[in-house]
Amino acid sequence: MGTEQNQQQAAPGAFASFARFVFCGGGVGLASSFAVAALASWIPWGLANALITAVSTLLATELHARFTFGAGGRATWRQHVQSAGSAVGAFAVTCVAMFVLQQLVAAPGAVLEQVVYLSASALAGVARFAVLRLVVFARNRSQAAATVRTSRPVHATVIHTAAPADPAALHRAFRARADRVPAALHPGPVLAVAS
Repeated sequence: MGTEQNQQQAAPGAFASFARFVFCGGGVGLASSFAVAALASWIPWGLANALITAVSTLLATELHARFTFGAGGRATWRQHVQSAGSAVGAFAVTCVAMFVLQQLVAAPGAVLEQVVYLSASALAGVARFAVLRLVVFARNRSQAAATVRTSRPVHATVIHTAAPADPAALHRAFRARADRVPAALHPGPVLAVAS
């Protein structure tokens, strides 16, 4: 419980999260744009974009889990899958943007391609920030999951019988109950509660 409270206190606000998102995601996105351009000289652009998007999504999700949203550790499989879903949307946006560029300009230069790609990535990035903050790394969702994982049911047996007035009868009732309960389930004395 104390660790959960410390992680909750350490969670950054919306502005700090966005600044970290821009730093981490923007850094990975910028490196990705150059990697796509370089890889596209050997393989088709769409395939290069898909490969770089997959690798950069894994890297960015880990950075976002550890640093951007203060999740307090490595990203879970659920977070990776949800982040990948938002990356598929970003991939579609960049592909559509590059397709439109190819339709409008017969032979676009590398600089124009970079401007279009980075602009589309920035637009998709803002949408991804909202999805990651509000869905994937949402504090209330992770706290609820942590509560479910850490809470354990407490089993208690309460016997509702009328207490006999006679001490000898009370002793016999206690012995009769104690003999029926296995020792592993009954580490202490049975309490009789008057109703």
